[in-house]
Amino acid sequence: MNVADQIQQIAKQTIEELFGIQLENKNVLISATKPEFVGDYTLVLFSFVKQLKKSPELLGNEIGNHLLKNHSHLFASFNVISGFLNLQLNDSFWIEFLNKNYNNSNYGKKPLNGKKVLVEYSSPNTNKPLHLGHLRNNFLGWSIAEILKANGYDVVKTCIVNDRGIHICKSMLAWQLFANGETPQSSGMKGDHFVGAYYVKYNDEFKRQVEQLISGGKKKEEAEKEAPILLATQQMLLDWEAGKPAIIELWKNMNGWVYDGFEKTYNTIGSDFQKTYYESETYLLGKNIVKNGIEKEIFSKKEDGSIWIDLTDEGLDEKLVMRKDGTSVYITQDIGLAEQKFKEYKADESIYVVGDEQNYHFKVLKLIAQKLKLPGANGIYHLSYGMVELPTGRMKSREGTVVDADDLVKEMIAIAAKHTEELGKVKDFSTDELNELFNTIGLGALKFFLLRVDPKKKMVFNPEESIDFHGFTGPFIQYTHARIKSILKKGNIENSNLDNLKISGSEKSLILKLEQYSTILEEAAKEHNPSLLAIYTFEIAKAFNTFYSEHSVLSAETEDAKQFRLKLCTMTSIVISSATKLLGMKVPDRM
Repeated sequence: MNVADQIQQIAKQTIEELFGIQLENKNVLISATKPEFVGDYTLVLFSFVKQLKKSPELLGNEIGNHLLKNHSHLFASFNVISGFLNLQLNDSFWIEFLNKNYNNSNYGKKPLNGKKVLVEYSSPNTNKPLHLGHLRNNFLGWSIAEILKANGYDVVKTCIVNDRGIHICKSMLAWQLFANGETPQSSGMKGDHFVGAYYVKYNDEFKRQVEQLISGGKKKEEAEKEAPILLATQQMLLDWEAGKPAIIELWKNMNGWVYDGFEKTYNTIGSDFQKTYYESETYLLGKNIVKNGIEKEIFSKKEDGSIWIDLTDEGLDEKLVMRKDGTSVYITQDIGLAEQKFKEYKADESIYVVGDEQNYHFKVLKLIAQKLKLPGANGIYHLSYGMVELPTGRMKSREGTVVDADDLVKEMIAIAAKHTEELGKVKDFSTDELNELFNTIGLGALKFFLLRVDPKKKMVFNPEESIDFHGFTGPFIQYTHARIKSILKKGNIENSNLDNLKISGSEKSLILKLEQYSTILEEAAKEHNPSLLAIYTFEIAKAFNTFYSEHSVLSAETEDAKQFRLKLCTMTSIVISSATKLLGMKVPDRM
């Protein structure tokens, strides 16, 4: 139990004893005391004032005096300000806390709780390489999976690959028309980049043909429907669905090139999956479920044979679940895949990490699954996130204006090298050590910048800003960790009596922050929000730097103070290392 929970239980018990009332835990509000007031934790009094018919000042003094008298081992003093009871804990409590936890590498984490969670993320198309938007998706999915693991969940990371459909055929047809047998190997290009280039070639040719038709007298809408390259692509999709051998062979080859490229990118950025699903294997799922849903009168068939669900009572609208020709739409296969996932894993929660443009889709998916009474329906959760934009605006794949993930990672590593070398502190590093350091800083900066923003918010990514060694960045945290490791190399922790040690304000601020680690992990898991952990880790680094600017560790005024501060450094290092690992970042021992 963390300190805030302990204080909540003690305060609840105290109020019930003093005033003869019964309280629920949720009504006893405990928070960290604001920096401008004296205290460590604060009890909010307003919720009791009306019920007990006492002024906040009188009520706070009664509770505070009772706590000091009956729990003197924990509380040192109190003050009451405007309906808030600020409680200061004994230094001996914090010293005991530090002695118990300073060297615990599992500090803050919880044992297995018996619950299983699926986290689906990445969801790439096999007609283009991963880009900046995919990076936010991958980093969010991977991080929330690790945060859930740290909270005791059994987590399975999954990916659905969109490997079929008209967009895939566009790259395939362009390759047939323009490649002259070229391959990734013969061109020297990474496989996903190679295929993505033909997707852009398709769009260029499509626009050219549309303009030609318009100049020949066609209206734009007609021209866009009648462009020969589009008609050929539609025929290719029909041939694929019919299993035409030559088309299937081309599809397998080009997807294979893309998968090789994806694998290299995933290895570089640290994404991994225990299970990968392919749309080519799932797109027919759900059709039987829809047919059964008609019998249960959950779905209805229109005169043209198409099948719909009416969700107007839920504040939505009618949704198509099967076309008139009997073919499925995205929601159909998602219903089927949701059922298949539950059969395979029996998960308590199934998280879909998908951009906020699909908010409506996932509301519909969950509602339909619940109406069908599919097992696991209530556990469907859409981790929605805002789009990533550049200072220059939005990216467009078909026009080739996206920020490629591989190119961005290379750029971040190059910026990290430039900034690090400008500081001039790595002259004794070997070439291999430097390359490892630049990779660590560059990727750390990228991940932290994309994770520090609440997922629900749209964001603008700026590479130079993300790598500032002194700002709200990953490199600032990494540099702080390296600084701590440098201190710890020069000092040894020994047994010493710290009973009479007086803790300073900046030492208290740091240890208070460290104690809150498990609470932050719980909140990040509950809210599916890694930004809470990113912000917390930055605050730890800031608190440490404030402490270190005020106090010497190795030349402390007494041996007790030195030992206390070495333990404080050790625990800070462990928490930073643990938290950044859950964000997918590495922290170097020296920079």
